[in-house]
Amino acid sequence: MDWDRLRVFHIVAQAGSLTDAGHALNVSQSAVSRQISSLETNIGVSLFNRHARGLVLTEQGEHLFKITRIIFAHVNAIGTIISESRDGLSGSLRVATTIGIGSVWLASRLKKFMQNYPKLRLNIQLTDDDVDFTMREADVSINYHEASPTDDVVQKELANIRMSVYASKEYIQTHGMPKTPEELDQHKLVAFGESGAPASNASWLLRFGTKPGVLRVPYLSINNAYGMLQAVKAGIGIAILADFIAADHDDLIELFTDIQTPTMTMYFTYPSSLDGLGRIRALHEFIKSELVKKTK
Repeated sequence: MDWDRLRVFHIVAQAGSLTDAGHALNVSQSAVSRQISSLETNIGVSLFNRHARGLVLTEQGEHLFKITRIIFAHVNAIGTIISESRDGLSGSLRVATTIGIGSVWLASRLKKFMQNYPKLRLNIQLTDDDVDFTMREADVSINYHEASPTDDVVQKELANIRMSVYASKEYIQTHGMPKTPEELDQHKLVAFGESGAPASNASWLLRFGTKPGVLRVPYLSINNAYGMLQAVKAGIGIAILADFIAADHDDLIELFTDIQTPTMTMYFTYPSSLDGLGRIRALHEFIKSELVKKTK
């Protein structure tokens, strides 16, 4: 299969238009069209459906586009790895992480990392959604989502995160401390909204100490961990929070310390095309060391 035609196909698939692809390639629309037609003839299938508003990939085109995204991701990574070996850790690194991890914990710890690597520029993207590495949405993802075996990624476990029940000192002074799980029925609970929850055990506190099938109604629902932390610190109610996040806040009190609470695994994930990149290895080692300080 001709390499140049694959490259043209990849750019057309990204652009969704022969005209836009021609501009990107600095050739005429007719030249792009001939390359695509030649590729389709060569492999014996149609790769695009032609519409007045542009091009839409066929099922076969979608399959080929998945392959070319992987191919060109590896090709683009080669230049980065070579330049890094020559110039040291420089350039940019796009890191996607959850709103809770990024805003509550990670951002305040990056000063040391960036001082160690002054030529490196970080772009932190806060999102509780999965990252599509094939669309180059990020170089690294730090979250609680286990990758699919079919994903072309490298995934490493950062830590097994323990969740615990917390309330603020202000809340305890006003409402008292629940002594048993059943007493939570009389308290105000802050829960993670089910939509977009970072882990399957996000509603654990609503079931803790209740009869089978019974789910408490939260006093307040918020759909990200940062909002939950701020609500608990403000004395609004009791919530389940990650220990490594709560550990930074002296105004929080851990409840039910003798109870086994849920855990979740935090993962460090990146495309396999970037495996061996020094800046990714350095960030992984830094995050791992910072988490160890809080999970010992």
